[in-house]
Amino acid sequence: MEWLWWVGAALVLALVEIVSLDLVLIMLAGGALAGGVASAAGAPLWLQLVIAAVTSVLLLVTLRPWLLRHLRDRVPLTETNAAAHVGRPAVVVSEVSELGGRVKLMGEVWSARLPDDGVPGVSAVLPVGTEVLVVRIDGATAVVEPRTV
Repeated sequence: MEWLWWVGAALVLALVEIVSLDLVLIMLAGGALAGGVASAAGAPLWLQLVIAAVTSVLLLVTLRPWLLRHLRDRVPLTETNAAAHVGRPAVVVSEVSELGGRVKLMGEVWSARLPDDGVPGVSAVLPVGTEVLVVRIDGATAVVEPRTV
């Protein structure tokens, strides 16, 4: 009946995988199933553990990358949270320089700054009302540059 613990562990891992969708826990569940098969065949506990670990690693190294590649080919990756703001337009509401400022982005006011790649010693300042594009998000700060038409 020891194999039932392995099957139970595999089911729990598979259920948690449904929430995470990272395809890591399902590979560990596969290893647990392999440990369960070894247990049902009468293998000692140390061998069950080795079989479960080796199977999990093999699945993670071989099957997971293949599954991720094919999953991403079928379902487009949709950026969420702050990453979704990259490339969106914004409007300067408080002068923006390399040191800081504020922009209105998607109805919210964000702290903003210009990229650090400017000419040394020369600081640009974007006045209020300037339309900008978000280049990237650094923490809670939108890095913006003037929008070109």
